[in-house]
Amino acid sequence: MTDPWSTFGADLHIDPAGAAGLRAGLMDALREAVRSGRLTPGTRLPSSRTLAADLGIARNTVADAYAELVAEGWLTARQGSGTRVAQRAEPRRAATTAPRSRPVRRGPAYNLRAGSPDLSTFPRADWLKASRRALTAAPNDAFGYGDPRGRIELRTVLAGYLARARGVHADPETIVVCSGFVHGLMLMGKVLRQRRVREVAVESYGLDVHGNLLGEAGLRTPCLPLDRLGSRTGELAGMRGVGAVLLTPAHQFPTGVPLHPDRRAAAVDWARAAGGLILEDDYDGEFRYDRQPVGALQGLDPERVVYMGTSSKSLAPGLRLAWMVLPHGLVGEVAEAKGEVDWASGALDQLTLAEFIESGAYDRHVRSMRLRYRRRRDQLVAALAERAPALHVSGIAAGLHAVLELPEGTERSVIQAAAWQGLALEGLSRFRHVDAEPGGDALVIGYGTPTDSAWTGALEALCRVLP
Repeated sequence: MTDPWSTFGADLHIDPAGAAGLRAGLMDALREAVRSGRLTPGTRLPSSRTLAADLGIARNTVADAYAELVAEGWLTARQGSGTRVAQRAEPRRAATTAPRSRPVRRGPAYNLRAGSPDLSTFPRADWLKASRRALTAAPNDAFGYGDPRGRIELRTVLAGYLARARGVHADPETIVVCSGFVHGLMLMGKVLRQRRVREVAVESYGLDVHGNLLGEAGLRTPCLPLDRLGSRTGELAGMRGVGAVLLTPAHQFPTGVPLHPDRRAAAVDWARAAGGLILEDDYDGEFRYDRQPVGALQGLDPERVVYMGTSSKSLAPGLRLAWMVLPHGLVGEVAEAKGEVDWASGALDQLTLAEFIESGAYDRHVRSMRLRYRRRRDQLVAALAERAPALHVSGIAAGLHAVLELPEGTERSVIQAAAWQGLALEGLSRFRHVDAEPGGDALVIGYGTPTDSAWTGALEALCRVLP
């Protein structure tokens, strides 16, 4: 809570246009942050090494930018004291007229929305090594139009990894690679509609984009009630017309509740009796902190569960790589829905991910990130215990977000206060199904999103707005 540069965390919005452009963009962004008051006099900036790592640029670029801003009077630098914002109200004019600064896009200084990992931690060096090895070994047909199910190399590696890490029953022939969970859900919506399914049950709290996608496929999405044991899957038997259900059983999003074993069994029993399908969204299955990993629901009945996983939380959403493990009878229909060739996922990215997993780099990265996110989770819990001891935090045994319960009627005012602090937050009501019963007020805090240099400031801003 007392990081010497905890107030630093503004989004610098740098335009990467070569080394000179990066330096100029960083200088412009820092000048604007000082002018606007986001960086106040005396604020200590991150070291050139830390900021360079966060921004993914060379350390010398940051060091040169700092040095020029010191010469212009915007910053001061002293041995043992680091680089700080200068105390003077206006900077000294440079000897030559500086070019007009590009407009800086406005945005929140800190982001605690759920749904994204810390993008600054993407394993660039290891990914580059895997990419080089994959490119060197790639067969000639990798550069042609691919199998709509995805590259066989990736599907083979995934089958082994998912069995080992998530308890999934899979073989390469039942896996289809797609370009994200949303893409996979679009394909499943199309297939379910072709099978004359009319309704897909969804959890009473979740992402509205998923329900909207199913609606666009012509499917109705009644909601399944949710409590402290997870979704009440025993009620599926009474929901006539429902032919499938979308669940997040390992770590319900956003409440963080794992689906109770009895309710897991009830979901599978319903699918067998009704001939239905379970769509399992295992969006952050690798991240468990205080308990043994919860295995995939798919292991209970591989012919009734469509397992859907993604690299978006473990690596980065920008990779656009995800996968479905399908019942044997669905593989052909999903492949046909995807198209005769693989238009969605680049073959070289698939080969790189296969090499990345097979080399052990993926496991090492996940272990490293699990420790990093656990530290952040612990810091969040400690800060809340100190600054807001009356508020209860839950959903913290796994994942990249937590739920903080608020006094009744305060959710909206807290989010508005956060916006004034430059802090992006979302309330639990944001994720409530339109037909769900109203619930209590709460915040959904995504502690995985900020970079290391912004995390302490984001946590401090959060504590300031709590009732």
